[in-house]
Amino acid sequence: MMRMSQILQKTKWAALSNAEIMKAVEEKQLAFYAIEQALAPDYDRAIEIRRDIVKKNWCPSSKPSHPLDAVPFQNYNWEKVVGQSCENIIGYVPIPVGVAGPLLLDGNRVSIPMATTEGALIASTHRGASAINSSGGCKTSVLKEGMTRAPVVEVSSLEEAAALTKFCEENFAVLKAAFESTTRFGKLNSIKTAVAGRKVYLRFTAFTGDAMGMNMITKGCDKALETLKEHFPSIRVLALSGNYCTDKKPSAINWIEGRGKTVIAEAVIKSDVVLKTLKCSVDDIVSLNVDKNLIGSAMAGSVGGFNAHAANVVAAVYIALGQDPAQVVESATCITTMNKVGEDLLISVTMPSIEVGAVGGGTGLTSQRALLECINCGGANEAEPGANARQVARVVAGAVLCGELSLMAGLAAGHLLSAHMNLNRKPQQ
Repeated sequence: MMRMSQILQKTKWAALSNAEIMKAVEEKQLAFYAIEQALAPDYDRAIEIRRDIVKKNWCPSSKPSHPLDAVPFQNYNWEKVVGQSCENIIGYVPIPVGVAGPLLLDGNRVSIPMATTEGALIASTHRGASAINSSGGCKTSVLKEGMTRAPVVEVSSLEEAAALTKFCEENFAVLKAAFESTTRFGKLNSIKTAVAGRKVYLRFTAFTGDAMGMNMITKGCDKALETLKEHFPSIRVLALSGNYCTDKKPSAINWIEGRGKTVIAEAVIKSDVVLKTLKCSVDDIVSLNVDKNLIGSAMAGSVGGFNAHAANVVAAVYIALGQDPAQVVESATCITTMNKVGEDLLISVTMPSIEVGAVGGGTGLTSQRALLECINCGGANEAEPGANARQVARVVAGAVLCGELSLMAGLAAGHLLSAHMNLNRKPQQ
């Protein structure tokens, strides 16, 4: 509940003119980041004042119209943003949203919302979905599930580092109880340790329900470390994240062990569909997949990049559905395989670290929540916690399957350049 002093303080700021509030910020009587809190719930006014400060002091312009005037800020659901998703707000950037599909995925028709500024991407994904649907659809499987966080700690001796590793193996139940005391949905699955001298990296893996789960697992790790300190008083926590997680960076451990959801999607495309819809032969696309996605990526020393453009599709779907775009780095790791089965094409994508949620982060914003609801994944699944997040991951994998199929066919047929020239090269106005 808001204290009377806070109410009076808000009344004080609201009674001032915009120019007076700007002066208060410039004289550091009011923090630049705290304008929204001072004027809540009038967020439009708060943002307008910050924009004026930026125009005046940060990037003055001699033009009649300041460049910032082209950035919209009004009529947005700021109440879902302030204190949650963004700070020092000056507006929002509209991104075009399109839809591919619907894709027949696991027996159900699902749309694929995509937010992108790359022409031809949605059209290509849509073509892939059409080819898959014409051949009976695709199917997916979630093989593993678990978000990770890996604190790094330092102990006083090598012997203690070894003892700490052994303790984690033999007393997992104790650490699990401590971890799960901080969360209603989180369940600790495992702790994997790695030692470097007197430094110990502890990779916690946990089920996080319908949330992507970074905050949830971080709180659990912090509590588990408190329990470890009771048994190893010399422990010094160097960082709650020691990069052995690994979050928002390429890594072999995510490629091998998985992070978030490990998903496979596959489809069998009939040979006549490959020929008529995709304009190439099964033999040509299978051969190209080996030369490009397997050998070419191996020649480049790629880690998890054995695909044509998985990141393209993952990024577009993530932005549309309110996911963390920075996690495209590891979420888009993927190996695309193609084989000839009889006369038909068997295509699959294996994605070991799709990190998604149906609640939390940007999923609560109005547009993103609406698009999640379009794929029946809006919010938490009360009947089966985690089911909505798993479905988001399945949709991501299915979308990547569509994109991989279409792009590889375009390359095999020599149509890539012409498609981009037609759909991505309209003269600028």
